[in-house]
Amino acid sequence: MDSADDIFDSSLNLEETHYQEGYKEGYNHGITTGKEEGREVGLKTGFGTGEELGFYKGCVDVWNSAIQVDPTRFSTRVQKNIKQMQELIQKYPVMDPENESVQDIMEDLRLRFRVIRAALGVKLEYNGYPKPKDIEF
Repeated sequence: MDSADDIFDSSLNLEETHYQEGYKEGYNHGITTGKEEGREVGLKTGFGTGEELGFYKGCVDVWNSAIQVDPTRFSTRVQKNIKQMQELIQKYPVMDPENESVQDIMEDLRLRFRVIRAALGVKLEYNGYPKPKDIEF
């Protein structure tokens, strides 16, 4: 009688067995796919952040060069903001993206940039790297 029960048990548990197998396959596929997608999103986000930091660093370098050529070129208030912006760039935790201060520093950088831009009266803006369709010849 036990062998007959085993035959029927396997038939009755067929749905549950397929469900468990499907769950395991889906879970493993989700782990693999999730890591790949997470890596892609991380690279894209990291690239964009690095690009924006580089833009601000380039602006600070140009402004500092102008100050070295003519120290009276900018007001002391603008020079102070440029120095603060440079300190924020140096303080940015590039190698520690999970640092909680990342967003605060980036917001402060954007604010300082807007203040300097307004004080200098320039229409300079960070728009990100131009996409191929945005480039005109």
